[in-house]
Amino acid sequence: MPTNILRIDASARTTGSISRDLNDRIIERFNANGDTQVTTRDLAVPLPLLTEDWIGANFTPVADRSPEQRQTLALSDTLINEIKSADVLVIGLPIYNFGVPAALKAWVDLVARAGVTFQYSETGPKGLLTGKRAIIAVASGGTEMGSDIDFATGYIRHALGFIGISDVVFVAADRMMIDAEATLASAHAAVENLETAA
Repeated sequence: MPTNILRIDASARTTGSISRDLNDRIIERFNANGDTQVTTRDLAVPLPLLTEDWIGANFTPVADRSPEQRQTLALSDTLINEIKSADVLVIGLPIYNFGVPAALKAWVDLVARAGVTFQYSETGPKGLLTGKRAIIAVASGGTEMGSDIDFATGYIRHALGFIGISDVVFVAADRMMIDAEATLASAHAAVENLETAA
């Protein structure tokens, strides 16, 4: 059975990007048998930020939304359907100034929707997009993953878990300005060790 992958590239660089290269390698690893289907969402093409009109449309009951409100939410609906159709999310995460790129935060804002991708219950929020995996390709110059100044990887793990994706694995090239050769060797080895079976 083919694996459906949603690839998300968050680097502003379209060439020479470490996170994009790691995404390439991760997908090649999954596609060893040639049966992987990939949908790509490149966030170098900016997504819109949330607006008052978007928030108003989102919190209007579905049956009461105007055609304009439905159009306002159309991109969000598309992004959510891309996740729903995927078995695995492969996300390139460059760390910019200790956090996630603004483009990736915009994606999170557009896909985290109450009643659609999560809901509140007596025990707290519950993610609705379950049964999926996420592999995060992290790249940074000197922000070590898991360190006190890494505000990116914990955020993306929590954001994905909030919408129901709790099986999250990181591939880290997180010390490129310190020892690029060893960092890339470690990241490439981590890709080769990824579990790709369903």
